[in-house]
Amino acid sequence: MSENTYFSRLGGLPGQAELLSSKAVFTTAYAVIPRSVMTDIVTSVLPHWEKTRAWIISRPLTGFSETFAQYVMEVEAGGGSERPEPDPRAQAALFMTEGEMTVELDGEAHELRAGSFAYLPAGARWRLYNQTSAAARFHWIRKAFQTVDGLEPPSPIFTHESELQMVAMPDTDGTWATTRFIDPADVRYDMHVNIVTFEPGGTIPFMETHVMEHGLYVLEGKAVYRLNKDWVEVEAGDFMWLRAFCPQACYAGGPGRFRYLLYKDVNRHVPLW
Repeated sequence: MSENTYFSRLGGLPGQAELLSSKAVFTTAYAVIPRSVMTDIVTSVLPHWEKTRAWIISRPLTGFSETFAQYVMEVEAGGGSERPEPDPRAQAALFMTEGEMTVELDGEAHELRAGSFAYLPAGARWRLYNQTSAAARFHWIRKAFQTVDGLEPPSPIFTHESELQMVAMPDTDGTWATTRFIDPADVRYDMHVNIVTFEPGGTIPFMETHVMEHGLYVLEGKAVYRLNKDWVEVEAGDFMWLRAFCPQACYAGGPGRFRYLLYKDVNRHVPLW
C-alpha cells in the first residue's frame, strides 16, 4: 500500500502575469473551490485564536448546503485557542494534514499528528494549542448537533487513519475503498467524516443522487468528477461542495491514488418546515 499523504500547503498569491481563468465555480447544485484561489488574501482571523488563520471553504447558505461549515486551519508555533468554539450547539471534527498539535478535552491532553482525527461533541470543553516549532494544519468541520429524545449523546473520538481498516466497496476489487472515522452503525452521531480512496482506474460507476450534503476536500492525486451535468477535473487541494440531491460520479484516471476527505450529514429525520 502506498504511504498516505495529505495536501496542506495553501496560501501565497499568484503573480501579475497569471491568467484570470480558473475552474472555480459556484452553481445552484454545487461549488468547486480550487486550491489556486485559496490565497493569503482570502483568509480569516477568528476571535480567541492566536497565531492562526483560516480558509473558510463552506458555510450554511439558505437554498444551498445548509448543515455544516468547514475550515482549513493553519496554527503557527505557539498558537492555538483557549476558547475555540463560540457556539454551544456545535460539534467538531478535526483532521490533521501537517504538523503536530495538542487538543485538550475536559482536562485530558491528546496529541495529534498528520492523519489524526478527533470528534468533539457539542458542548464539550476543549482547547487546542501548537507547542512545536512548526505550523500545524488541519480541517475543522463544524455542525450544529441534532439532538434526539431518548438517544444518548455521542462520545468523543481520538484516532488515526493508520489505526482503521480501509473497507473496499463490494465488487470493486479494492479500487474504491472507504476509511470511516465514525462507526456508520452508531446512530448517536449525525454526521460522518471519511477518507475515500480510489486506485487508478477506480470509479463511482453511477450517478449518486441522495439527500446527504457533501464536502469533499482532495487530499491526494487527481480525478475527473461529475457534478450535476458537468465534468470537472480536480486535484489535491481542491474542494467540492455538493447540495442535497446533486448527482455525482467519479473516475480516477491516475497515475497515482485519488483520495479525499468526505463530510456528510446522516442518521436523522429531515425537518418539515
